[in-house]
Amino acid sequence: MLDYIIVGSGLAGISFAEFCLQHQQKIRVFQSDLYQSSKVAGGLYNPVILKRFTLAWKSEEHVAFALNFYQQLEDKLHRKMDHSLPLYRVFHDVAEQNDWFGSSDKPKLTDWLDSKIELNDNEAINAPFGLGKVLKTGYVDTKLLLDLYHAYLVQQQVIDFSVFDYQSIIFHKDGVEYEGFKAKHIVFAEGYGLKSNPFFCHLPLDGTKGEVLKIYAPALKLIHIIKKQVFIVPLGDDFYRVGATYDWNDKTEVPTESGKQELISGLKEIVKVPFEIVEHVAGVRPTVKDRKPMLGTHPNHKNLHVLNGMGTRGVLLAPNMAWDLFQHIQAGTPLDAEVNISRFKKLLW
Repeated sequence: MLDYIIVGSGLAGISFAEFCLQHQQKIRVFQSDLYQSSKVAGGLYNPVILKRFTLAWKSEEHVAFALNFYQQLEDKLHRKMDHSLPLYRVFHDVAEQNDWFGSSDKPKLTDWLDSKIELNDNEAINAPFGLGKVLKTGYVDTKLLLDLYHAYLVQQQVIDFSVFDYQSIIFHKDGVEYEGFKAKHIVFAEGYGLKSNPFFCHLPLDGTKGEVLKIYAPALKLIHIIKKQVFIVPLGDDFYRVGATYDWNDKTEVPTESGKQELISGLKEIVKVPFEIVEHVAGVRPTVKDRKPMLGTHPNHKNLHVLNGMGTRGVLLAPNMAWDLFQHIQAGTPLDAEVNISRFKKLLW
C-alpha cells in the first residue's frame, strides 16, 4: 500500500514528494500537466515587495527554508540550480528614492535593503535616478529543476505522466484507491488545475496569467537582476529572462501578442541596446484573493488534502508549505490559520 498519491509535479508537488522520500514514505506521483506554471516561471526569490518596499509574508523564515531545500536538491541531483544574485530596483524619480531611504531605515528591512543609492555604471541601462540594492535575492532555474527531478522520479519508478481522472478515485475505510494503486492519502498539488478538481474546486483560486520572454542581448552585459516595470535576469552567455505580465482574465497558457508588447515596452524603459527575442512562454499562476497559500484536509474526505495557491512566490513558498502539510498529515501538527483552508469552510461544506 502506498502512503501517498501526489497529483501535480510542479514545485509544490515535487517538494512534497521529496519530503515523503526523505522519510521513507511510499509514493506515486501523477504529473497532471494541464497547468504547470512552475516550468515557465521566472524563478525569482525576493523577500521584498518592490511596489511598496515592504517585506512579504514571513519572508525570513521562507527564504532560509527554501534555500536550504534547494541546496539539498542540488546535492541530490548533482546540478547547480540556485543562482544567488543581487537585485537592483531602478528608481522612477526622487520620490521613490526617498521612499527607499525611509524603508531601509525600518528595523525589519535593514537586513534586506541596502540604504545607499547606487549610481548606474552600465551604459546599456537607463537609470538616471539610480538603483536600490535588495539583499539575499537570486533565482532558481525551475525548468531545469523540474526536468531533473522528473527524471529522478522516473528512475525511482514512481511517476505517471497520464492526466489524473478524479472520477476514478475509490474510497475505502482504510484509504483510497486509484487505478489499482491503494494509498493512505492523496495530496492535490495541481496548481490552477485545481479548478477542475471536484473535491476542492470551490476554493477561491483566482489564476493569474503571466508571460515571460527570453532574449539575446550581447551588448547588455548585465551581471545582476534588475527590476523596474519588468525584471531582467541574466542567464549566462548573453541570454536574459524578462518578465512578467499579470492578466486576471485570460486563463489560457497561450502566449499573446499583447503580452509580448507589454514586456517589450517595459524592457525598453530599462535597456538602451538591441535585443532579440528567442522564446516567449506563458503560464497561469495559482493565486488566491487573500494572497496566502491553501493547505489542508477535505472536511468530508479525511484522506484528501490540498497544497496550492503559491501564487507569484512559489519558489519561496512551495518547500515550506509542503513541509507544513507533510507534518500536519504525518504528526497532526496544526497548520497556520493564515494558510489553512478552514478559513474558507463556508465554501467547502
